[in-house]
Amino acid sequence: MENIFDRKSLTMTILMTPELSNFSGVVHGGHLMRMLDQVAYACATRYCGVDVVTVYVDDISFKQPIPIGNLVTFLARVNYTGKSSMEVGIKVIAEDIKNRTATHTNSCYFTMVALDPDGIPLEIDKLTPETEDEIRRYEAALERKKTRKAK
Repeated sequence: MENIFDRKSLTMTILMTPELSNFSGVVHGGHLMRMLDQVAYACATRYCGVDVVTVYVDDISFKQPIPIGNLVTFLARVNYTGKSSMEVGIKVIAEDIKNRTATHTNSCYFTMVALDPDGIPLEIDKLTPETEDEIRRYEAALERKKTRKAK
């Protein structure tokens, strides 16, 4: 059996049900933001094996509305690690399961910090990018980090 537990990434799929809708009948942005935070937490915790907290959210863009009844897949990956922090990039794909179409609806980047049981930042394993895609993601994350520090 192949190893489905790549500690650098996480895929989560959730059915969008009526209680998640806004007054326009599509998924409420606040509900989606909460799901994104949960996905970032799960991906980061899978990577470092300890509790993490969100310290920064970079560029949540809402490109397309997500209709109720769609399956939403969150594709998350640790792009970069610092001493105790890591960037998790998340791509959101909404699938209309009746019409068999898929749409890239959202993307964002979460900075998460690993904590020990007393709430003190904890040193984590350094991410070593290996593939061209991982190197590209790592370098892009470094640029976002520089931009945040310059603000």
